Amino acid sequence: MDFLPLFITGTLVAATLYWFLFIYGSAERQGKLAVNLSGGSISSEKIQDKYKQYWSFFRRPEKIETTEKVPDFVDTFYNLVTDIYEWGWGQSFHFARPIPGKSDKEATRLHEEMVADLVKAKPGDRILDVGCGVGGPMRSIAAHSKANVVGITINDYQVGRARLHNKKAGLDALCEVVCGNFLEMPFSEGTFDGAYAIEATCHAPKLEDVYTEIYRVLKPGSLFVSLEWVSTDKYDTANPEHVEIIEEIARGNALPGVKSYDDVAKAAKKVGFEVLKEEDLAKPPALPWWDRLKMGRLAYWRNHVLVTVLAAFRIAPKGTLEVHEMLVEAADYLTRSGDAGIFSPMHLIVCRKPESSKSC
Repeated sequence: MDFLPLFITGTLVAATLYWFLFIYGSAERQGKLAVNLSGGSISSEKIQDKYKQYWSFFRRPEKIETTEKVPDFVDTFYNLVTDIYEWGWGQSFHFARPIPGKSDKEATRLHEEMVADLVKAKPGDRILDVGCGVGGPMRSIAAHSKANVVGITINDYQVGRARLHNKKAGLDALCEVVCGNFLEMPFSEGTFDGAYAIEATCHAPKLEDVYTEIYRVLKPGSLFVSLEWVSTDKYDTANPEHVEIIEEIARGNALPGVKSYDDVAKAAKKVGFEVLKEEDLAKPPALPWWDRLKMGRLAYWRNHVLVTVLAAFRIAPKGTLEVHEMLVEAADYLTRSGDAGIFSPMHLIVCRKPESSKSC
């Protein structure tokens, strides 16, 4: 008589594990399974060592002296986190303003289509996606505008993932992905009819450097739209809690420091852009962008339990647990920054390269 309850319990546990491991995918249900978590282009046996090297390099992000090494460690970061991001967040590695009655996925798509409209992308145009990740925004913008979108990412693993998703979406004829450093882009002057960056240029040690490259590859008269990670006017450098939050956001997201809100337009003007619009899309009456993090906190811990189990059974590579812990902690600091009003991930700037300009 005792066998039946034991059998039922065992069946439920087995079914739950099967669902977690082989059915439960990314937040957007688009194909990254927990059992397939990897370190990108990093071999399994080196993930933990690469994580330790990354963490050591970004120990004091505001004090990084060897800025020439930042691109390599940003590449390392995205090798470590790309699968976890895609599994737990979706294919668009950015935030979006919540919209009443719309899902996170729908709000993200509308956010990306807004960028397409601001850059005035249209059929036949060649538009640059600066820091394209696995190409979520690229596909939304190409589908919405019918423009040809060329994405650049420093991470070779992301190139492969983006191309795979482009093909699955039937958008590979409109979407192209290139592996390269956006501080030294492999494109000729005046190549593109427009460009955008969605929460990507925050990885540059200096905004002027990446803005200079974007300016160079744009045709005269073309538009550039960027959404920047910045500290706001409420950030107080004399407040230890504020400083801790901003530094931990930088460390947990491979940022060589967080730019101030008033640095963005200055950098754009310095390299020759005309600034047409500047606005913090996170400010009220916008709904809190960090609510998605708060609402997803239970999912983070559920996922963390799963990663712990996978690591214990050596299904997930050694070091995956530490990387996931880092991302959970980074999410917590982002949430705190939103509650305090000291950080925004969507400081919008719309720029134009003058018609009569010459590349820098």
